Amino acid sequence: MRKRALERLIQITVESVMDVSAILVKEMRLGLPYGEEDFLDKISGTVLNPVLVEKLGEMKGFRNILVHGYSQIDDERVYEILTNDIEDVIEFKEAVIEFLRRTEDD
Repeated sequence: MRKRALERLIQITVESVMDVSAILVKEMRLGLPYGEEDFLDKISGTVLNPVLVEKLGEMKGFRNILVHGYSQIDDERVYEILTNDIEDVIEFKEAVIEFLRRTEDD
């Protein structure tokens, strides 16, 4: 049961990152994305650094595995995300806040 709860936490976290990215793309009028994976690319360089975009993209890929059950869930990967990669989500939050502060007066 706990394992599923942790997997769900990763899923919801990544979906929140994608939702915020979609809002930024819309509000910044960056054009229509080709798909959900395009949201991060469109804010790369303006809101997020490219390295972070790549890391979050990898997390999104793992989220797809969790949701669609493409293959057996790698418990070590779940642990790695929760202990190490979660810092990338914190960095995302801080980058978005910093971007909003910079553009607040525009």
